[in-house]
Amino acid sequence: MKYDLSKLAKSAQKNVKDSLDGPYDEHYKRTILDLLESDPEKLNDAFFQELSFGTGGIRGLMGVGTNRLNEYTIEKATQGLANTIKKEPKKRSKHRVFISYDNRENSFLYAKTAARVLAANNIEAYIVKNLRPTPLCSFGCIYYHCIAAIMITASHNPPEYNGYKVYWNDGAQVLPPHDTAIIKEVGKIKNLSEIKLTGLKNPLIHWITEEFDRIYLSTVRTLQNYPENNKKKGMRLKIVYTNLHGAGITLVPQLLRDWGFKSISYVQEQLACDPKFPGATKPNPEEKEALEPGVRMLLEEDADLLLATDPDADRVGVVARERSSAVSFSGNQIACILLYHLMEAKDMPENAAFVKTIVTSELFKAICDHYKRTCADVLTGFKYIAQKIREWEETKEHRYIFGGEESLGYLFGTFVRDKDAATASGLIAEAALQAKSQRLTLLGLLKKIYAKFGVFREKLTSISFPEGQESMNKMKKIMDKLRKSPPKTIAGLKIATIEDYSTGISLDLSTKKETKLTLPKSNVLRFWLEDKSKVVIRPSGTEPKIKIYVGIERHEFKSVDAAIKEGDQALIDITEDLKSHFEKA
Repeated sequence: MKYDLSKLAKSAQKNVKDSLDGPYDEHYKRTILDLLESDPEKLNDAFFQELSFGTGGIRGLMGVGTNRLNEYTIEKATQGLANTIKKEPKKRSKHRVFISYDNRENSFLYAKTAARVLAANNIEAYIVKNLRPTPLCSFGCIYYHCIAAIMITASHNPPEYNGYKVYWNDGAQVLPPHDTAIIKEVGKIKNLSEIKLTGLKNPLIHWITEEFDRIYLSTVRTLQNYPENNKKKGMRLKIVYTNLHGAGITLVPQLLRDWGFKSISYVQEQLACDPKFPGATKPNPEEKEALEPGVRMLLEEDADLLLATDPDADRVGVVARERSSAVSFSGNQIACILLYHLMEAKDMPENAAFVKTIVTSELFKAICDHYKRTCADVLTGFKYIAQKIREWEETKEHRYIFGGEESLGYLFGTFVRDKDAATASGLIAEAALQAKSQRLTLLGLLKKIYAKFGVFREKLTSISFPEGQESMNKMKKIMDKLRKSPPKTIAGLKIATIEDYSTGISLDLSTKKETKLTLPKSNVLRFWLEDKSKVVIRPSGTEPKIKIYVGIERHEFKSVDAAIKEGDQALIDITEDLKSHFEKA
């Protein structure tokens, strides 16, 4: 077969040639040749590199290519995982892996492909018969004493994306050394002949039915703080729920009803588990557009809450009715509301501990400090919160209670080791019901928290780039320039401290004193301004974008509302000034 690859990068040339000369199916090869003629730039992006693990696994566009999700990259990733697992000591006759998947195009196909590879490697595969959320995958990994788990999902990404999320034996997303071991094993696989594959009727493949839902629900039922009150008065709380076409519909309403919150309406236009997401172009509960149908229902039905879960139901967005208006809550605000709810509801053990990420609101820490309980900071990514759980279980130094991050992810308890939108939805409903019994709305409860601990406001801005190698290079250039030549002031405020997590050094600009950071190295910059404002800049681990997180705090104010207004303007000023530095890079 003759073809001209000269228009492609050298790395892409090799990968394309290997694919065209290798034992790939004819449709796969024909698609490559068509792209070579019609769109060599697209082909270059599809083949210039191998998909690599990011925050817990792989996420990317579906299609042909070594840099795309398809059956072959799933096979290769799973063989690498299997090779890693086979080096681990066995606690039973065979290793086990739990597999789940959401509503995305090819999710079920990829899940079955992974099961076939595992079974061919003499590893038992426990695969859900029908789509189920991420938290059930983590729970299943722990329940069945698995060595690992796989969740096929691209979370809130557009329809053309999918992903391959890997968990280790504690039900948490894979971390070093196991993630690097998997990558190393995947890198050793040079051709398809090294990948083992069997049929779906292999006896090592076990199908998990809906009965497993009841096991999960009966387990997490114990997390209620006011079970009797929820049961007696839960009907008074009117909830609108949208699954944004995703897997949340299989679990979240069941949990809400089980906890006593039976007054639930559904956003019908976003109900079907449709991979094209027709009623939610951007299936992300952080997106205002995705919530609009639910907000209309919230107001029309005079309901109390709108709960919106993303397609794999690990994150949940919240909108509450405030008289005749709808108020959206950020992940920072909900994390702090839930933390306060738990502190007020329970007699916490002396060694109770809570976890937030470095980009999460400092109000979270202020609440922990007030109740004299430990608050730990970790890098962005829920796998680091799970890492703290494991660490404390081993050392017995602390007992994990609750963790949260700004991107709408929360975890109460340790039955699951990842964000759990199902239990979070139950906890949010419980907190809203308690507030309602005190004649408070959810916004009223937040303002009560502000009055007690100070007004903390946050803003996230993302600078997006097109897919491809050029964007990756530009993002690197921007981060490099910020490190070499950081601004001296932002919005008129002096930078007091620069924390560079890539070097692990914190620099006090007034004293020039350097101290070592205790967290793992990561491509993150955190600036502390002279008024205690916080700025964090980091490239996304799953999308071509750089994220800017800004947080302010105010402790002296005439009124909470005035402090909110002034603080929100300060967030805008800081963000706009930072964006100007990006434009110059």
